[in-house]
Amino acid sequence: MYRAGDAFENAEWVAKLDRVADRLDLDAAARSSAEDLFLSGVPEEERSKRAALAAAVYAGSLVAGDQRSQTAVAEAADVSRQAVQGRWKDLLADAGLEPPSW
Repeated sequence: MYRAGDAFENAEWVAKLDRVADRLDLDAAARSSAEDLFLSGVPEEERSKRAALAAAVYAGSLVAGDQRSQTAVAEAADVSRQAVQGRWKDLLADAGLEPPSW
């Protein structure tokens, strides 16, 4: 969970998340899940936020059943696929969700 103020403090990053979701044509449920996952674990370091955002978009799309590939998400977020691959399972686990075993 996150504080309401987290969304305000990270408004720029939430807007970036929305632009990435637009590029991927994600549905509302996937966008909402991605935003919740991102805001629940926003990294302190500015340089880590883009990778966390991409991982949240990927994980949010999985949770909502509107899955996109790691490559597509990485390209839309302008990060490497490895940045997504290395973070999405931890985001789900930190949110109390069990990541798939595949």
